Amino acid sequence: MAGKLNLLTDPECKNATSGERSIRKLHDGGGLYLWVYADGSKYWRLRYWLAGKEKALSLGVYPRIGLKDARKARDEEHKRLDAKKDPSAERKAVRIRERMTAENSFEAVAREWYKKQSHTWAKGHAADVLRRLEVNTFPFIGRRPIAEIEAPELLLMARKMEDRGAFDLAHRVLQVCGQVFRYGVATGRCARDIAADLRGALTPHKAKHQPAVRPEELPDLLRAIAKYDEIGDKQTRLALQLLSLTFVRTSELLGAEWSEFDFDAGIWIIPAPRMKMKAEHLVPLSPQAVKLLEEMRPIAGDSRFVFPGRNRSTPMSNNTMLFALYRLGYKGRMTGHGFRSVASTILHESGWNSDAIERQLAHCERNEVKGAYNRAEYLAERRKLVDWWGEYIAAVASGAKVVPFKRVA
Repeated sequence: MAGKLNLLTDPECKNATSGERSIRKLHDGGGLYLWVYADGSKYWRLRYWLAGKEKALSLGVYPRIGLKDARKARDEEHKRLDAKKDPSAERKAVRIRERMTAENSFEAVAREWYKKQSHTWAKGHAADVLRRLEVNTFPFIGRRPIAEIEAPELLLMARKMEDRGAFDLAHRVLQVCGQVFRYGVATGRCARDIAADLRGALTPHKAKHQPAVRPEELPDLLRAIAKYDEIGDKQTRLALQLLSLTFVRTSELLGAEWSEFDFDAGIWIIPAPRMKMKAEHLVPLSPQAVKLLEEMRPIAGDSRFVFPGRNRSTPMSNNTMLFALYRLGYKGRMTGHGFRSVASTILHESGWNSDAIERQLAHCERNEVKGAYNRAEYLAERRKLVDWWGEYIAAVASGAKVVPFKRVA
């Protein structure tokens, strides 16, 4: 009975201070103590013995953990001790499992994969991929261990995108998830790519391509562009004409700087940071393209950009060319990107080497070694290709007869 007289009460816990000591330890029985510090903070501690060795365990902060709950926690820990289990060791094991789970969560693996890959992408593409992960996957499966995620769970996540009508996004996000799972397989965090199990499970979505005129409509478009000075400015006309001759991406043309051009060699070297796949791209220039650039130089003046905007230190806006096509009557029928599509169609139909065309379009090689090899191998043929294309553009724009391309065996 004497032991019970020493048990703590709620008022004693509430009013306890350390006095002049830095720490005061109030005993409640069964190894339970309330540690009271000089700053007023109070912590529950449990002292216990295992294999003849004294140990201690934290049971929480007072008053968040009250006296009644602290005693209950003490009794639970004593049950573990009676079963020859070490509470401290068990807690350590739980922390290790939690840390391992966090390191192997879908979000952790995805961010690791993203860090490995994103430096090879254009900034815009990298931002899109990260945003798709953060908005559409992490809130749903981000904390889940990647090895425990199953196909139905992934499908449910994709269905949420489809429910809001984002069918194309659902397909794109699932593609990204597939790459994350494959990275997880490679690094030993999961057994296989479960995204592959969802093939055919999503609502089919037809890709929306950029508008482009048909090959037979190109002559009328080129003649309309040639007369654009009558309703617009010469710089915009020259930009559209150069785009038709080089069929680079619109952003690559608008960001062009004079320092990128080697006129003696007749080549335009677009640096890697400005390319979609972060690889330097060589663009051979036809005589027609060189002539347009020479016309543009006095207009650009002292700007470092070939096509400067109103602020000479920045490039011309993409909307300038797009709205010019609108004014020419091609809204919904043609965009700057459309020149790539129509050029690809005509060049393939004319019998040019498909690999040379793809290299000229700067379509990425998945094998980087092969890509570097092709870059050198097809440069001579691409020079011939752009020269023929320059003559083709000039001919169809003037209504002259096109000289057919003849492959030499």
